[in-house]
Amino acid sequence: MNRFLLASLLIFLFSATGLAADRGEQHGKALLETMCSRCHAIGRTGRSPHIDAPPFRTFGDEKLYDEDFVRRLQHGLSTMHPDMPTFHFSRQDAEDAVDYLRSIQMHDKPAAPSGPKRP
Repeated sequence: MNRFLLASLLIFLFSATGLAADRGEQHGKALLETMCSRCHAIGRTGRSPHIDAPPFRTFGDEKLYDEDFVRRLQHGLSTMHPDMPTFHFSRQDAEDAVDYLRSIQMHDKPAAPSGPKRP
């Protein structure tokens, strides 16, 4: 009986952790939709409405999502681009936004050119 209870508890805890992560990503997506989608493509597909705003899925460089990036979101993320406003996130909002950004990054490598190979 004790093994059954322990197994049930472990399954519940792993499920709850996964659900919390999903809620965080969903919250992060909602924040980015509200704050950023006017200029940036925030999903796995689509073009950015603003020609100079990169789609979020193309950021890709893991160093953007380290602890420093979360702090930059909290203290006011701004760029040299004149159209981009400065945003301030709470710690939890910044973590949720970063979790969502990580989840949509493109990981495909460019395809090798096709055609005849030279010796």
